[in-house]
Amino acid sequence: MSMTVYAPSHTETELDVFEFTSEELVIAEEAKRSSVVCIIPAYNEADSIESVLEGLLAQTRLPDAVHVVINNSSDNSFELARAYAGEYSVERGGEVQSTAIYVHDMGKVADKKVGALNYGFRLAQGADFLLGVDGDTVMAPDALELLEAEISSDPRIGGISAIYTVDNHTRNPVASLLLTGQRAQFAAFNLQNLLRGRNMAVLGGQSSIFRMSALHEVMRQYHQDTPWVSDSEVEDSLLSLQIKNLGYSTKISATARAVVGGMDNIRALDGQQVKWNYGAIDLMWPGQRGDTSGQPFHPNLRLRWLENIGMLINIFTRVSFIALLAGSLSIDAFVFSPIWLIPPVVAMALNVRIAMSIKGRTWRDVLFAATMIPAEIYMWVRIGHFVRAWTKFLSKVRTDNWAAQARAERGAGWAHLTPLIVAAAGIAALIYGWSTLPIIAQASILWVGWPMLAVLTALQTLFMLRQLMRRQYGYRA
Repeated sequence: MSMTVYAPSHTETELDVFEFTSEELVIAEEAKRSSVVCIIPAYNEADSIESVLEGLLAQTRLPDAVHVVINNSSDNSFELARAYAGEYSVERGGEVQSTAIYVHDMGKVADKKVGALNYGFRLAQGADFLLGVDGDTVMAPDALELLEAEISSDPRIGGISAIYTVDNHTRNPVASLLLTGQRAQFAAFNLQNLLRGRNMAVLGGQSSIFRMSALHEVMRQYHQDTPWVSDSEVEDSLLSLQIKNLGYSTKISATARAVVGGMDNIRALDGQQVKWNYGAIDLMWPGQRGDTSGQPFHPNLRLRWLENIGMLINIFTRVSFIALLAGSLSIDAFVFSPIWLIPPVVAMALNVRIAMSIKGRTWRDVLFAATMIPAEIYMWVRIGHFVRAWTKFLSKVRTDNWAAQARAERGAGWAHLTPLIVAAAGIAALIYGWSTLPIIAQASILWVGWPMLAVLTALQTLFMLRQLMRRQYGYRA
């Protein structure tokens, strides 16, 4: 098939005729395969590092290289990972793919995970993309292929996080409660990001792919020697803010998935959540703290503000209800109204909807949400973490929360019991103070307190109803 193109001649009296064949019309651009280097910072990951590497070798799109960076470990993570070192070639869809696994032991590193990530970044020079995977994260077989396709499709994307959930294969009832609670917590967080145009507030270290040019631009614009810095308790959140500030988008994948290791005891969960909450507060609170400046109006932190305001309301409504109920019962002034059943029923329905949205949900996820009691217990655990993080921040006492989390994961320390001790002291003080009040003062407090609580609870219930009725557009957490 040919095409004839007519163009005016210089004299405008005659026509020049050009004929092209189909081969001449379309010049095929030589396809360039992107290069992806995977970095795995590993700290005491003997229980999971083999599964992580097996998951990477099972990818439909193999990474071009995998660097396992052992740091500060006291277990045999290095020996287990070293057994996988070497070159691999596999056939995928008629194409032979190759990769190589390298294992590095950095010994004691002052910057811990941040130092390991930056060492890996230097090893990834020349690659198009850097894939960061935690030492306890197993990617779904097609996760890397999906992440690469998404980030390659739009040069405006600086990084994409996989949708991650928590593994919950345990028979320990306490561990199961905590792991199921973390699954629900992450599912709610992932859904919020998916429904916000897939804009991801945090490119988490669990499983995220970064455009190398974006990381280099962060270094130039912020005068950093490395992409990740140890100024913040949440190095991934800070890097995500910086990437966003440069005009890139930070996204959550709609399809790529990974399973992460959760915290199966209160002490370890407390160490992790307090560090996360403290770091988020540090980033969103106004003012300058050392080399870190608060960015209260940053788009990536709006969800953080909503989470913190929501937690404050949850604390106030729960504490107020328990206090008013106890006070009413103490003077025989309590009158039950069925209308008070509406808020917990709506909350239960919302929890069930979130549980049903989890891809690969189990009966534990649904039972956790539908029976209300496990979800309520986990909410009180989160309240303890929330209060501890804010107390540490407002006290302006600088502590190494990385070290605190590491101690907690080793089973050391008793800081996780602080909320219980404070709560017991607070209850004792309230009981004593209430008992010293005259009956008129007690009745007046109840007369004012119940209506105030009713108004706030009604607003909270309306907000939950709005979330319950919101379309999910087929997204699965």
